[in-house]
Formats: sequence, C-alpha cells, structure tokens
Amino acid sequence: MDAFTAGILQRIRNTEADLDRARAAGDDFLAEVEQAELEDLQRLATEHGVEVSAASA
Repeated sequence: MDAFTAGILQRIRNTEADLDRARAAGDDFLAEVEQAELEDLQRLATEHGVEVSAASA
C-alpha cells in the first residue's frame, strides 16, 4: 500500500470516528461538517482508485 492510499484511508477512519462522536454528543453542526469532510475524502479516494471500504477494516 502506498503512502497516499494509507493516508487517505487513515483520514477516512479518523473522520468516521469524529462523525460518530459528534453525533453521540448531539452536535448537529459538527456532524454536518464531519459528514461533508467524509464525503470529500471518499470522493477523492474514488477518483484515485482507492477502495474506500478498506478504510473500515
């Protein structure tokens, strides 16, 4: 796995965790921000041929 792939997958995992924490805390604004970040990271990964489901593993 190259550095880009490892980095993007780690950022996706971190953002997913941040999103879960924001939702658990009831912080709707932060949850929206984290959701948008997650969608951007997933789009970027897809554009570069990175299998996004690997981030959850």
